[in-house]
Amino acid sequence: MNNPFLQSYTAPLEAIPFDKIQLEHFKPAFEAGIKEGKKEIENIKQNTPSFLNTIEALERAGQLLNKVSSVFFNLNSANTSDQMQQLAQEVSPMLTAYSSEISLDEDLFKAVKTVYKNSDQSLLTQEQVYLLEKTYKGFVRNGANLPSNEKEQLKEINARLAQLTLTFSENVMKDSLEFELHITNEEDLKGLPDGIKEAAALLSKSKGKTDGWLFTLDYPSYIPFMKYAENRKLRKQLNEAFGARGFNSNNYNNENVIAEIVALRLKKAQLLGYDTYADFVLEERMAKSPSNVYQLWDELLEVALPKAKEELNEIKKHAQELGFEDELEAWDFSYYAERLKNKKFAINDEILKPYFKLENVLEGAFKVANKLFDITFHQRQDLPLYHEDVVTYEVKDHNNNFVALFYADFFPREGKRSGAWMTSFRGQNKYNNNIQRPFVSIVCNFTKPTETKPSLLTFNEVTTLFHEFGHALHGMLADGYYESLSGTSVFWDFVELPSQLMENWCYEEESLNLFAKHYQTEESIPMEFVQKIKDSAQYLSAYQTVRQTSLGQLDMAWHNLNNTTALSVSEFEKSAGENTQLFPYNEKTNTSAAFSHIFAGGYAAGYYSYKWAEVLEADAFEFFLEKGIFNKAVATSYKDNILSKGGSKHPMELYKQFRGAEPSTKALLKKAGLI
Repeated sequence: MNNPFLQSYTAPLEAIPFDKIQLEHFKPAFEAGIKEGKKEIENIKQNTPSFLNTIEALERAGQLLNKVSSVFFNLNSANTSDQMQQLAQEVSPMLTAYSSEISLDEDLFKAVKTVYKNSDQSLLTQEQVYLLEKTYKGFVRNGANLPSNEKEQLKEINARLAQLTLTFSENVMKDSLEFELHITNEEDLKGLPDGIKEAAALLSKSKGKTDGWLFTLDYPSYIPFMKYAENRKLRKQLNEAFGARGFNSNNYNNENVIAEIVALRLKKAQLLGYDTYADFVLEERMAKSPSNVYQLWDELLEVALPKAKEELNEIKKHAQELGFEDELEAWDFSYYAERLKNKKFAINDEILKPYFKLENVLEGAFKVANKLFDITFHQRQDLPLYHEDVVTYEVKDHNNNFVALFYADFFPREGKRSGAWMTSFRGQNKYNNNIQRPFVSIVCNFTKPTETKPSLLTFNEVTTLFHEFGHALHGMLADGYYESLSGTSVFWDFVELPSQLMENWCYEEESLNLFAKHYQTEESIPMEFVQKIKDSAQYLSAYQTVRQTSLGQLDMAWHNLNNTTALSVSEFEKSAGENTQLFPYNEKTNTSAAFSHIFAGGYAAGYYSYKWAEVLEADAFEFFLEKGIFNKAVATSYKDNILSKGGSKHPMELYKQFRGAEPSTKALLKKAGLI
């Protein structure tokens, strides 16, 4: 079998040959990658240990496996099938076993330890010192110092966790697909904008239904319905279905999966000598300890919680003015919050959407990047794609040098998980005097174009695109030597700084003028709208702060346990959320059961990172505002000290090199209008 993974890529720019890759190519390529990786490890163990032949050789081992894994797992998120998910369940234990074998290899650790204890660090570069420390700590944190019986236990735990996190993710996706709200009475669509109705009719047709409008739990379908639909009964139905993903009495229920994941993570942490899984995780984060995370929340909640209750009361009062007589429930919130927003600011998504045609917003992100970092984006029609919706760009610097390949994948489809994320198909490194530039992708779920309208984004979707593009810039502008320290390979509570910082350009007149143009008339967005966007940016900021904090507290509650006996997912969640509960508790819904960030992604004991990064980005953007949002000196310092450096140094050191001081929560509270 002619396997594309086992030969050099021949497409222009060495682009990934998606047109040649078949499902049957993956398993043999994984097996070949594991075999090659094991051989490389054996060669390392034969050497007299030194930095180059042990630490650097280990860093560079497993390149074939990385090549296959990055394509497979990215496609499993963005363009999967039942067969691919089945294969994921097959190969995950293979990969975990391989990874465990390396991290628990006594001879290999002995060699690493020898270099760590005996190296003259004055002869190493800063990046080499950081790699040495990271490699040694990685072994210790993966159980290298454990006795052999406990190493075996750890291997089993890691293998089981790899399977469980995949199962969790698949359950959420499949349970989401189980639900459809098919409406045949046009009266039930009252309040919904024409564009949303048209998209729902198109979706209904695409699913083989002869009439009506179809709504699903995908964000572009779910969120507008909750925001605009007057039919309260249907809002409740949709809200409860969304909140019950992974919590229904069917084959996709995640309650037992959660209980097992939490118990295994705790067991792993305690095997490694930590009280809780949170203690284990936070040792390698900027936050350092659970107590520092709780301190951040205490500071934020002290200011935000009373104000959030005031905001909620204001919405209740407005609802009553509009004739609403019941208790305000979770499924009423978005609807009446949107009505109050219209009253206060005379601005809403439907007024703004014509100015945010998807192609223009993407072009706007490119223009902002060009003004800040002197890079340009050139669409390539000649490169293989994994789906017809994907668009590919070649990124160049001001000297016309190749910087990166950028893939953009924007529309929902079956086989694509919900939400938005940035990922990488190839990392960046400078091995063997050969500069390997990265292949970066952003994946979103925006409303597809209809027969009469292009894809028009809500303002929230505009900020989502800029957010993911900020991550992409972190990947694209990486300039390190070692791939494992490059781009977004940073502490989890630092990785959201570039993404959240980028959102700020969506609110600035100077930036909006570059791309916010009416899709029919080409007229620039009126300045009064820009002012209203800025004025409304603080709308419900206290509520959003409490909401984000409650999710972070739920995550930390699950991972700061020191025993897991008799856990009921619903009771535990109810107890964890008591101090931030703003709506009556609903027994039919459960956040944990679909909380993929912490049970299927990398945010376990790390969801606080979003708020932590908001503190950083508010402080950082204050610097841009002081000097000018397109100030070249500030942008260059940001690029040189943060974006290009990746994880080659402790993030607080990098931040201080850029900003000159550590951040405080004041900039964030000020930005949110809370002080």
